[in-house]
Amino acid sequence: MFALRRFVTAPLTGSRAAHSLPELPYGYEALEPVISRDIMSLHHTKHHQTYITNLNAAEEKLKTALSKGDISTAISLEPALRFNGGGHLNHSIFWKNLSPESTQPSDALKKAIEASFGGVQQLKDQLSTSSIGVQGSGWGWLGYCSKSGKLKIATCANQDPLQATTGLVPLLGIDVWEHAYYLQYKNVRADYVKAIFEIVNWKDVSERFEKAKGC
Repeated sequence: MFALRRFVTAPLTGSRAAHSLPELPYGYEALEPVISRDIMSLHHTKHHQTYITNLNAAEEKLKTALSKGDISTAISLEPALRFNGGGHLNHSIFWKNLSPESTQPSDALKKAIEASFGGVQQLKDQLSTSSIGVQGSGWGWLGYCSKSGKLKIATCANQDPLQATTGLVPLLGIDVWEHAYYLQYKNVRADYVKAIFEIVNWKDVSERFEKAKGC
């Protein structure tokens, strides 16, 4: 019910701009050969856009329901808000987590990785195993636990957003829905997950880590 609670407590007066598809910080072909242009174009313009379109529609229905005091309808919209809102949140992070440029974790992030996993390679190994092991569709995540100050690995089913689901602040996400890799890697998810570390934007992950520590 995370999405419903969030929107129920928001004011219903006034208007807010609808969610829109964020621009990628690179061209569709920029991540080749790890991720092909065709996959990036379809993933961004079709799949992400669909989540946004459906999220905007669900929010409008929720606004109407709440304005009428129709709690039953408002409650029924929770799955759509969670799925499409999560899809929008997850992909907005995912695009920035990737880069055609070679990057490295900041000293602070590297130290945290070593404390939590033993080293960067151990993190990659554990995150890979968890991501590959997701049953059906979902995400593998590196997150920050604000309570313990530690980095943790988690998985989420479908488009469930990490923070709302587990309390962990998302730092690095791996999309293991088949639409993220099937055109190129077929059913060999392991090859896709292994390759994606070649294009991880550690600068973005490091910035997210610094921001998470400050919260």
